[in-house]
Amino acid sequence: MRLLLVEDDADLRETIARALELAGHRTDALASGEEADAALRGGGYDLVVLDLGLPDIDGLDLLRRVRGRRDATPILILTARDAIDDRIAGLRAGADDYLVKPFALGELEARVEAIRRRLSGTVVRLANGPLEFDPETRQAFIDGRLLDLSLRETDVLEALISRVGEVLQKARLAQQMSNWDREVATNSVEVYVSRLRRKLAPHAVSIRTIHGLGYLMEHHGDG
Repeated sequence: MRLLLVEDDADLRETIARALELAGHRTDALASGEEADAALRGGGYDLVVLDLGLPDIDGLDLLRRVRGRRDATPILILTARDAIDDRIAGLRAGADDYLVKPFALGELEARVEAIRRRLSGTVVRLANGPLEFDPETRQAFIDGRLLDLSLRETDVLEALISRVGEVLQKARLAQQMSNWDREVATNSVEVYVSRLRRKLAPHAVSIRTIHGLGYLMEHHGDG
């Protein structure tokens, strides 16, 4: 997808843009509301990731301006405003989703992907043998029963089940689990993979360590 990221914090803008690019999205990153408004008038974007605390105009004002000219481009709000009234105001102004800072980069990628699936009408569970993962709710099931996972274990599972049979680098998993203001160390990935592996092993769902490269989830029944 072609995305427009609107975020005035330079470091955060660079971090988010890099994560979205690595997830396969062509991303234009801007720092102000007026620049974003001009870019959106040109069209061609599949999704806008919009911070509300912009230096020139409030993000909600930009959102209302965009919707006022009947531009239906999906908009995902990023903000430190976590009050319920603020969330309601954003959704009523026309936002498609709302993510409060600080957030995990993996969750942002998942929200972007969920919006894409809703728009295309292809919301489906990912499956590997008895294991199923619902990207919309970020819940995992074994033989239809809910699997109890921590947030970080869920991040790892989502990444691996999205690419069954493919090697995911440890650094890529670490980035997916990192918050924009707090990074997950690469060596911590081993801990979360190990915990997830123990929960899946009784159900013959295997996560292999590929030394020097990363991890892969085997197709159920392989090996």
